Amino acid sequence: MTAATAARPRFARQVLAAARLDAAEILRSRWLLFCAGAYALLAVVFVLVGLRESTVPGFTGIGRVLLSMCHALLLLLPLLALTALGPVIGRAREDGTLELLFSHPLSRAAWFVGVSLTRYLALVVPLVVLLVGLGLYGQLAHGQAVPWPFMVRALVVSAALLAAFAGVGLCISTLVRNPARVTTYIVLAWVVGVALIDFGLIGVLLRWRLDPQMVFTLAAINPVQDARMALLSGLEADLATLGPVGFYLTHRLGADLLYLLGVLWPALVGVGTWTAAFVAFRRSDLV
Repeated sequence: MTAATAARPRFARQVLAAARLDAAEILRSRWLLFCAGAYALLAVVFVLVGLRESTVPGFTGIGRVLLSMCHALLLLLPLLALTALGPVIGRAREDGTLELLFSHPLSRAAWFVGVSLTRYLALVVPLVVLLVGLGLYGQLAHGQAVPWPFMVRALVVSAALLAAFAGVGLCISTLVRNPARVTTYIVLAWVVGVALIDFGLIGVLLRWRLDPQMVFTLAAINPVQDARMALLSGLEADLATLGPVGFYLTHRLGADLLYLLGVLWPALVGVGTWTAAFVAFRRSDLV
C-alpha cells in the first residue's frame, strides 16, 4: 500500500471526526432548530394564506403554496447560508478551538471539509424534509395533486443557491478577521444578491441609463436571479410570471438552458468561493 493510498482513509476519518464535532456544536447552539424553525414558519404562513386560486396557470392549492414559498426561499436561503458559514472560522479562532483541535492529529484540510459539509447539510436536509412533507400533507390530507416535478426542480435550485452563498460565507469567514466587518460583509453580500433582481436591475437601468445588455449581464452573474429564473423557467413564459429580465432571457436562451444556468452558475460560484476559502485557510495563521 502506497503512502497516498494509506492517507485517504486517514483523511476520511479526520473529516468524519471534524463533522461529528461540528454537528455537536450545531445541536448545542440550537442553530439547527432555528434553521428548521425558519423553514417551518415559512411553510405555515404560506399554508394559511396560500391555499387559494393562483394567477399562474396550473398552480392552485398546495401547488400555489409551494410556488409562493419557493419565491420567499430565494430571499431567505442566502441569508441562512451566510449566517451559518460566515462567522464559523472567526469564532473558532477567537475561542481557541483551532489551536486546540490542530494540536491533535487533525489536519486543516480535514477540519475545513468536515465543517463545510456539516453546515451545508444542516441547511439542505431540513429543507428537503419540509418540502417533501408539505407535498405529502397536501396529497394525503387534502387529496390535492402535488406538482412533484416542480418540487424536485425547487430542491435542486435551492441546493445550488445554498452552495453559492455557503461558499461566499466561508470566503468572508476566512479572509475577514474582524467580527464587526464579517457581519457587515454578510449583510452586504445578502443585500447585493437580493437587490439585483428584476426590480433592482430595472431601477439601475433607469437611474444610470445603462446599456440593456449590461443589465442582463448583471442578472446572469447574480446567483439569486439565476435561481429565480431556473425556478420559473418551466412555467408559462409570460411577462407577469417571469418579470422583464426572466422574460427576455427565456426567449433568448430557452427554458432548458435557463434552468441549467440557474443550477450550474450558483454551484460554480459556490465551488469557486469555497476553493478560494480553502486555499486561504490552509495558508493563514491560526490566531
